[in-house]
Amino acid sequence: MRWLSILGIGEEGVAGLPPLSRGLIESAEIVFGGRRHLELAASLIRGEPRPWPSPFDVTGVFAERGRRVVVLASGDPMLHGVGATLLRRMPPEEALVVPAPSAFSLAAARLGWALEGVVTLSLHGRPIELLRPHLHPGARILALTSDADGPAAVAALLREGFAGTRITVLEALGGPGERIRGTTAGEFALSGTAALNLVALEVVAVPDARILAWAPGLPDAYFEQDGQLTKREIRAVTLSALAPRRGALLWDIGAGAGSVCIEWMLADPSLRAIAVETRPDRAARIRRNALALGVPGLAVVEGQAPAALVGLDAPDAVFLGGGAADPGVLDTALSALKPGGRFVANAVTLETEAILLARRAALGGEMLRLAVSRAVAVGGMTGWRAAMPVTQWIWDKPA
Repeated sequence: MRWLSILGIGEEGVAGLPPLSRGLIESAEIVFGGRRHLELAASLIRGEPRPWPSPFDVTGVFAERGRRVVVLASGDPMLHGVGATLLRRMPPEEALVVPAPSAFSLAAARLGWALEGVVTLSLHGRPIELLRPHLHPGARILALTSDADGPAAVAALLREGFAGTRITVLEALGGPGERIRGTTAGEFALSGTAALNLVALEVVAVPDARILAWAPGLPDAYFEQDGQLTKREIRAVTLSALAPRRGALLWDIGAGAGSVCIEWMLADPSLRAIAVETRPDRAARIRRNALALGVPGLAVVEGQAPAALVGLDAPDAVFLGGGAADPGVLDTALSALKPGGRFVANAVTLETEAILLARRAALGGEMLRLAVSRAVAVGGMTGWRAAMPVTQWIWDKPA
């Protein structure tokens, strides 16, 4: 039985609603929505209007299961909207979704941009640093912001390395107060911005801008660190060995600067990671690196493994960059790994290498020796300086 209708409504209000949506609102016993949505549809509401509580919570909708309930949402409810939130918790056959044009669709139409070639992001209630992985020269980005201050905050983020980026601020799209204004990040001085806005970015970068490449192995200088860092070349091989797959969760045990788990999350927005670090100063540094590199959702657990691993969500992959010789760490990590998951451990000391060799003898897997040399000045000439070799064990847990 379809008891719930989730309806998109634009800034033009009831004038833009199709007959189906109008009829559903008029016949509803209860209408949920933001205060703005309820005001836009006020002339059609015959039942009880219920504004969303603060903090936002959809539990009240499910308490009315079986009644005629309408939920109003901006534009397309299934695109960064309440529709997706609701349908994650209920069978889709119990709901009817009637979308209106999204803010992204309206913006693309105003700008003449092909939507399939544009990055679309919601920064509503989220850190604007989520933009960072998408800041590539020539990229086009449409981003919803949280409030009237959002466009200025985006411009401030872009001033370092991307000041020439064209920013178009699109306000109250589709409504009588619609306004579109443009400038650059470096010259941004727009004021009086409406709370409901979206920014369109045409990215321009200076030659030395910090651009996050799509291949693993970001420059070491991109990470704040105290020397406890999986170096660029070894990191690239390690991430290849970890083989990120959509939706997978990584445990990075002894995370140091967080470079491996940060690059794991950069590989795809669906990926999750937990960094486990004993030292509070390093844990704080990992959080700063995660924010600066555009993955603020990285979870950081402070504590000593294996105790710090208790109660964490089971991982699809584990990276052990240090601590394999600590009692219980290796056994706990291997036990927690999901069947079919992948375990990767790096060793630079003979003692840790011996432990990994013994595990490979017992469990199987692949063993690699990784050695990197860099060209350095030797007097007036150039020679090779070798870094410490790394032994890597890769093991897939039987499914």
